[in-house]
Amino acid sequence: MHRMNTLLRGSAVIGMFVSAACSGPSTNPAPAPAATNVTVFEGARLLVGDGSQAVENAVFIVEGDRFVQAGRAGDVSVPAGARRVNLTGKTVMPAIVDTHTHMPTVREELVDRLQRKAYYGVAAVMSLGQDNTDAAFQVRDEVVPNGALLKTAGRGITMPEPGRTEAPYWVSNEGEARKAVQELAAKKVDFVKIWVDDRDGKYKKLTPELYSAVIDEAHKNGLRVTAHIFTLEDAKGLLRAGLDAFAHSVRDRDIDEEGLALFKQHANLVVAPNLPDRGVATDMSWLAESLPADEVKKLQEAATDRADAQKAYGIQARNLAKIHAAGIRIVLGTDGGVPWSHHVEMEDMVAAGMTSSDVIVASTKNAAEFLRMNDAGTVAAGKRADFIVLDANPLDDIKNTRKISEVYLRGAAVDRAAIKARMMKPAPTN
Repeated sequence: MHRMNTLLRGSAVIGMFVSAACSGPSTNPAPAPAATNVTVFEGARLLVGDGSQAVENAVFIVEGDRFVQAGRAGDVSVPAGARRVNLTGKTVMPAIVDTHTHMPTVREELVDRLQRKAYYGVAAVMSLGQDNTDAAFQVRDEVVPNGALLKTAGRGITMPEPGRTEAPYWVSNEGEARKAVQELAAKKVDFVKIWVDDRDGKYKKLTPELYSAVIDEAHKNGLRVTAHIFTLEDAKGLLRAGLDAFAHSVRDRDIDEEGLALFKQHANLVVAPNLPDRGVATDMSWLAESLPADEVKKLQEAATDRADAQKAYGIQARNLAKIHAAGIRIVLGTDGGVPWSHHVEMEDMVAAGMTSSDVIVASTKNAAEFLRMNDAGTVAAGKRADFIVLDANPLDDIKNTRKISEVYLRGAAVDRAAIKARMMKPAPTN
């Protein structure tokens, strides 16, 4: 963990939305039935989340927990009796999906963290590899009020790492590796997570024989595998073994031509770059309205210029730019569990050379598709109504994703005031 441990499919509208013009002639047409449980949001700039041009003066309609129409004013058929919300001057984008987190393993703490992520505009998270209790599996099957949805990889897989954490499976031979995957498959995990890292030479890392067995067994069970890596050579080996995704990109050096060719050979490969701290002086005052003053003070004191951090970021930023330019699918991932870290990651992705539009797509549509949440990630008919109302346009400055007016999940406004009240309480002292 290195973030602060160091963010229209064709409209299908029900009968009440059908224009009276489609009906046969009548001398006394019946009045349109009043819409129930329907809200019309109008006047905002709409970022659909698919990289298409922003829709100015947009109208979108939410019924229950779904979008049923979205488009320009005048192109959307507004049902009679619907509740109307004026968003003139605002920008709307899909809620964010974070594909790499590590969430608490105690139920109460997990629910609280999902609500804190929702406060900052997150619709769903993937907890990658340290869920060694049943809490994640229980909560995954629930809808937490005012909270993000949860996906889980259960327990990840690594070589023995005594003294670090016993949450992952420790495997030392092919039989153990395959058995671990079989147990994960029985729990219906959303992904298999592996670590291929010697932790600065402290441990033996997962060997090609073992990670190949994990990947093979996972694929036999209809599961995909994502890997924590550090070195380019391990990335190459994993790609040759058929890996599905990287939970970090290459961190030890710039990707060479052989490595880039291997990346490009895998049409379905997905990378969460999970960039490190840029090591530059940063203004953290944007958190002052949601965190205690002493916590913001500590964050500000740590946000200084650091040459070593800048060097590490530079390597990973160049690698992100290279694989993005090569057409590799990029998704948002933050590592750790800091509720607001996705906003920093998005800024860092832009600093690495991605456009704000590309970063928004990576953080919404791409990330949702990666987690196989096919009903999420864009503002489009039939999709779940997860969206953020912003006070400024993130296409102008990606940091505007932090200027949140409201968050809607599953068609309902998140009670951000209640969540903020909890977050503003000072941390207990021992």
